[in-house]
Amino acid sequence: MLPVAEAGGVRVYCPDGGWLSFFNSPYPAHRSMTAIDLYPGLEYGEVTPSPIEGRLIAVRRVRAPRGRLFRDAGYDVLTLYESAENPGVVVKMLHIEPIIEVGEAIDIGEELGHLLRSGYFDFWTSPHIHIEMRRPMDPMRARGGYQFRRLIEVEAGDPPEELRGRVIEAKPEYILLRLRGHKMGLAARVGGRPVILDGGIPHYGWLGLHASGEIINGLVELCGMEIGRVERRFGNCALTHFEGAGFMVDGQPIGLSLYISTGEASLKLVPRRPGTLDVGVGEELRIEFSRERDQ
Repeated sequence: MLPVAEAGGVRVYCPDGGWLSFFNSPYPAHRSMTAIDLYPGLEYGEVTPSPIEGRLIAVRRVRAPRGRLFRDAGYDVLTLYESAENPGVVVKMLHIEPIIEVGEAIDIGEELGHLLRSGYFDFWTSPHIHIEMRRPMDPMRARGGYQFRRLIEVEAGDPPEELRGRVIEAKPEYILLRLRGHKMGLAARVGGRPVILDGGIPHYGWLGLHASGEIINGLVELCGMEIGRVERRFGNCALTHFEGAGFMVDGQPIGLSLYISTGEASLKLVPRRPGTLDVGVGEELRIEFSRERDQ
């Protein structure tokens, strides 16, 4: 387990080889850097390790919308934990059904609960845990959490001249590409300096940017194309609205789902509907910029 982020004096840990994202979501907390999503690399229903040290203090099963183009669990679960690092902070988690009881303590890496496929997800969303750090008097709202600070160091490397990769996973819901020569994610440039992209484009409409040092204001360029301008900075992270058009593979419109990887870099291709991208594991794919926004 790797320490990847901190808020309110509480650290969050991600399994080695997993993904994390601060900005790849349509929900408001992911525009203010007050939430983080951890992708442990497991399937729905599997038991995930705990990303924090604390004590379970509340479990609430909540209503969720019906899944669009997929079968959801029929509900979601919100859990609250008293942090062992800072008892004055409540850790809020979503999308996990705990296997421990209220009042039990949990350590980092211990088995915590089953990953749920929530109706709040899109059909391409991979199993993950949503985490916020909250004040004890305001633990459940969708807004108002402590702002996160990224702890994991990023290695952006030289941004690619074109978007190309090998298919390592092919599902009806998405295609996963391995990006050769990249360690942690898809690299772009801000003011000529390399950054790693984090977000869903064009469908969510914004992007997070991650750098090894403080990010400066400037244009965001991907493969020589201008896709935005830094609008809000969070030290070594920043936010921009996506100003490009879209992307295509073999003439079909797709979206790109982007994360920070703690292992090898990968890129998720999102079709308009499940099953419309007919490719197989091992194929080499080239992603092209489209002239018009398709999603």
